[in-house]
Amino acid sequence: MKIRPLHDRVIVMREDEEGKTKGGIIIPDTAKEKPVEGKVTAVGTGKIGDDGKKQPLEVKKGDRVLFGKYAGTEIQIGGVEHLIMREDDIIAIVE
Repeated sequence: MKIRPLHDRVIVMREDEEGKTKGGIIIPDTAKEKPVEGKVTAVGTGKIGDDGKKQPLEVKKGDRVLFGKYAGTEIQIGGVEHLIMREDDIIAIVE
C-alpha cells in the first residue's frame, strides 16, 4: 500500500527501544514507554503560507527525528505501526 502525506504532514516509523537497561535488567513489554524517536518514511509537499506559496519541509525521507510523546496519529501500513503527524510536532532532527 502506497501512502503519500499531504501538505506539511510526515509519516514516521518508531524506532524500537532497547529491551534491557545498561545494568542488564530486562524490561517487559508492558512496562516500556512508547519511543519518541523514529525514522521519516514519507513527507508531504510542503505547507502553503499566507502568501499562497508553498514552503518546503525541513525534514526529508530517511531523517531520524525526535517527537512529542503523544504526537501524531497511529496508522498501520503493511502490518507495521507508523505515525502520521505535522512537521510542527517534530522536536528535532538527530544528526
